[in-house]
Amino acid sequence: MASLLSMQCVASLRKSGNLINLRSAALSIDKRRYSSHGGSPGEYLHRSVVPSMHYQKSLPRLPVPKLEDTIRRYLAAQRPLLDDDQFRTTEKLAQDFMNGVGKQLHEELVAQDKNNKHTSYISGPWFDMYLSARDSVVLNFNPFMSFNPDPKTEYNDQLVRATNIVCSAVRFMKTLRAGLLEPEVFHLNPAKSDTDGFKKFIRWVPSSLSWYGAYMVNAYPLDMSQYFRLFNSTRIPKQGRDELFTDEKARHLLVMKKGNMYVFDIIDKDGNLVQPAEIQSHLKHILSDATPEPALPLGVLTSENRDVWAGLRERLVAAGNAEDLRIVDSALFCLCLDDENMKDHIHISHNMLHGDGCNRWYDKSFSIILAKDGQAAINFEHSWGDGVAVLRFQNEVFKDTTEQPLVHPGSAAAAVDSASAVRRLQFNLDGELENGIKKAKENFDSAVSKLTIDAMEFKKGGKEQLKKSKLSPDAIAQLAFQMGFLRQYGQTVATYESCSTAAFKHGRTETIRPATIHTQKCSQAFVRQPGQHSVEQLKAMLAECSKYHGQLTREAAMGQGFDRHLFAMRYLANSKGQALHSLYTDPAYAAINHNILSTSTLTSPAVSLGGFAPVVPDGFGVGYGVHDDWIGCNVSSYPARNVHEFLQCVHKSLEDIFTVLEGKPIS
Repeated sequence: MASLLSMQCVASLRKSGNLINLRSAALSIDKRRYSSHGGSPGEYLHRSVVPSMHYQKSLPRLPVPKLEDTIRRYLAAQRPLLDDDQFRTTEKLAQDFMNGVGKQLHEELVAQDKNNKHTSYISGPWFDMYLSARDSVVLNFNPFMSFNPDPKTEYNDQLVRATNIVCSAVRFMKTLRAGLLEPEVFHLNPAKSDTDGFKKFIRWVPSSLSWYGAYMVNAYPLDMSQYFRLFNSTRIPKQGRDELFTDEKARHLLVMKKGNMYVFDIIDKDGNLVQPAEIQSHLKHILSDATPEPALPLGVLTSENRDVWAGLRERLVAAGNAEDLRIVDSALFCLCLDDENMKDHIHISHNMLHGDGCNRWYDKSFSIILAKDGQAAINFEHSWGDGVAVLRFQNEVFKDTTEQPLVHPGSAAAAVDSASAVRRLQFNLDGELENGIKKAKENFDSAVSKLTIDAMEFKKGGKEQLKKSKLSPDAIAQLAFQMGFLRQYGQTVATYESCSTAAFKHGRTETIRPATIHTQKCSQAFVRQPGQHSVEQLKAMLAECSKYHGQLTREAAMGQGFDRHLFAMRYLANSKGQALHSLYTDPAYAAINHNILSTSTLTSPAVSLGGFAPVVPDGFGVGYGVHDDWIGCNVSSYPARNVHEFLQCVHKSLEDIFTVLEGKPIS
């Protein structure tokens, strides 16, 4: 019922000309809400009138799409990637699947979903997919998001900023656990729903009905089930499939500096934040500790193949390190204090995405990395959750540290015995572990040496001009990637754009497929046929691309893509030991899931840069943001692709698009 209402709502919004884009809603922040919470420094960031998890019980369930819709969308996404003969083969296999074994798998999936109303049909298989992956989490899974510098430059001192970020992180955690953190809600009409009056009303609506109350005023609460994994959580390597571990009783912080690991309590025995001046004293003690970098830094093991790391972890336990490993795993989070200044955006990206492998514990749910010059970022492990929870945390921490910092430049650290309060962890290593660490470092260095990152800023236009032209900014950015790749390599290739399905209970992500017959036609016209189309014809093609991309975005945000549905049916067949239908063994299915262009966007007042590695060896990892009057891209590649040339081609594509929007022909 709830999901049906949700679909009806979007349908009516579409008719009225409003575009609900839950994708960007979940990966950006409402600036109006962001700018004013009130509240004073203390144990909590703010005190929400509406309990944090008030909407969780009544969230709509993620719909299982109709099988015929999934097959239609799948074939539409395959059309620009295949020649006529290949497409006929794929079409025949898809129809055969839909009329045979696919129908049976779909019915079983729907029945299974009806019996598990507490979750979504994708949640279990998605966790399993992440936790069963044996590749290193570094480059393959963990992304980063860097903080903007504090606008008050003197607060970017490493010690001052580290102390303030730690304090704000604890305040966020306490606000969340007390149920006082504002629920995550996408307000389509904030004047009605983001008001004190509405909040006072909705808090008395029973939790089982609260979503409907929000829906009545065009507000869409988002799933917050992942938030509890933010703190005191770690991915534990196990043979074949890892496990997620959380211990909410632990009160300590894990700090890494020069590959050494330190712990101290940041919550006292009464559950309160330790005095900021004491935290400052403990961090100052760690920063001034002269212990040299260990020849065999343990953290690099978290960058290994998961089965290799699982075996070495068992060896660590056998060597008497079980208690110290538990201390690492249960820490609130990991703070990495780096001993170098960042030279530029590229240096920041490399450092925050992977670093040197020694001063990180990549398995923590998230790590906050602070360079010597105060540049800060979050690197997070991806199996437990998606960017929605991490970005909300980052936004709140940035706001809190910049608006009401608890320590200041020149603040004196407390006169406490930090040498006693801070403990440096020391691990017993045998010959096998020593060799394992050496080998892990070699593998790490080899992997990251192959990664190239480059960035581009297009300054000749952005969101404002595109909206004036009635074009979707995201659609135009995605079109520029299609045009850029065609200009560079002469092809249209499998493209992935992540889309949050947090509007649903236990939603994760769905895939938007930005490579379409419309982008293919438009790219050909701009790149291959200059001068053969009038400005008006090119504008009409841009409008068609924008319209279709908007439709794909809406569908994905409402759980109406095809990728997760096909994935869940394949997972079901595998779990039953059933032979896979030839749709899944078709080279075209492998090709569309070999995402050469993997893309993700976010904009937020807290974030200056985000990035991730390509998901395939011959791919690009494209992080981007469309701002009011400029467009930025942060792109990674391995040696099979030339990232510098790709960005030049994307820049040229954007120039051509904006030239046409100004009514001028392209040369």
